[in-house]
Amino acid sequence: MAKTNKLRIIAGDWRSRQLVFADAPGLRPTPARVRETLFNWLQADVASSQCLDLFAGSGALGFEAASRSARSVVMVENNAQACRLINDNKVKLSAEQVKLVQTDVFKFLAGDAMSFDVVFLDPPFSKGMAQQVCQWLEDKGWLNTEAKIYVEVESKLVLDAIPENWQCLKHKTAGEVGYYLFKRN
Repeated sequence: MAKTNKLRIIAGDWRSRQLVFADAPGLRPTPARVRETLFNWLQADVASSQCLDLFAGSGALGFEAASRSARSVVMVENNAQACRLINDNKVKLSAEQVKLVQTDVFKFLAGDAMSFDVVFLDPPFSKGMAQQVCQWLEDKGWLNTEAKIYVEVESKLVLDAIPENWQCLKHKTAGEVGYYLFKRN
């Protein structure tokens, strides 16, 4: 069996519960201190929201949102091993509000759009996908009017092709990670 790793949920109903995640190429869960900062930024937005976690990987962002009373969380992940472990965590936590979709993010976004309040976007680094996904979220109708969009990219990447109606509310870097919170206007 392939190697697995563990991380802890920071707060909410499942505070301190462990998640098991795959040791897969390119899978790097959002660090705990970045997740803590992100959810401090989003504290008034997550409860009762509909969340979309693209490139879910470990599921850390989606499970954090569900732990903090998100109404629903759709996680999209292409890696079969990562999906098996996300599903195992979903069962372990009895996370009925979490729906897992195993597919390519672009195939998912090309499908029938649903409106989301909060979107987590953490694509593999050095693949140049973040800005294209942001544009597809906007152009294909995946966002509610004042949706919040979290984007995590390599710290050296300049996000210069973000939809014009998105306002950057927050931006920080932590080591190799640059992270942004946008609001759709």
